[in-house]
Amino acid sequence: MSSLPLILGHRGASAVAPENTLVAFSRAIQDGADGIEFDVRLARDEVPVVIHDATLKRTGLVDDVVGELTSAKLQTVDVGSWFGKTLPAGSLPRSLTPLADVSYAGEKLPTLGQVFELFKSRRGVLYLEMKCSAREGGALAAAVVKSILEFEMADRVVVESFDLSAITQIKRNDACLRTAALFEPKLSRPLSIVRRLRMIDLARRHAADEIALHHTLASAGVIEKAKQQGLEVVVWTVDDPEWISRARSLGVKALIANDPAPLVRYRDGSEFNS
Repeated sequence: MSSLPLILGHRGASAVAPENTLVAFSRAIQDGADGIEFDVRLARDEVPVVIHDATLKRTGLVDDVVGELTSAKLQTVDVGSWFGKTLPAGSLPRSLTPLADVSYAGEKLPTLGQVFELFKSRRGVLYLEMKCSAREGGALAAAVVKSILEFEMADRVVVESFDLSAITQIKRNDACLRTAALFEPKLSRPLSIVRRLRMIDLARRHAADEIALHHTLASAGVIEKAKQQGLEVVVWTVDDPEWISRARSLGVKALIANDPAPLVRYRDGSEFNS
């Protein structure tokens, strides 16, 4: 395992390959990432599938709802052709802009089982984010735990969610599995320091082992209190290599990046370690 902070590919290497696909996950590991972060939802037949959005409109270019289709049907959807075509001009830095001559047409939406099968022969930790409504949390948690145990991935997976009741369900299914409480800022107004510190109490109340913070919430005070409460800290989503120095000084476990390669080079390169 590389030195801290760990660098994880956000939905794989999502800046250079279509997010939440096997090719994006493979690219992240190829580029030196210590693991990946990815999203899981339930298909209609209650099979966990890997996709961020509740619909296929953005990455599948069709107007279907993920939860209304079976896993078999979902696996026929092309989730690669959109990549590089629907990104607004200038939406990414030049260094992250997809290459025009690379085509990912025909890339399929994977099941959770297929991701685990891929990583049986690859190194890396897996941060699995559960995407669910309140009524789906129990069913998704049960399906996720079943798959983790079936593929013997318990020592490599951290299950996370913004729905803290869902990570409580993970612990109820298997208390040994590692979980992380996810937090992001409200769009309407920034969080006060008091409310930021309350996040740590919420994470502890739901038996989380880690806290995953949007980078705007990752102040020194919040990180220090989290560590004092026994919570490891993960920060997302960052693509500036300067975060390596800050993460090390604050004791952050991992950084989640759209393009992990530059951060890995910076962390491991002579310009930082000399």
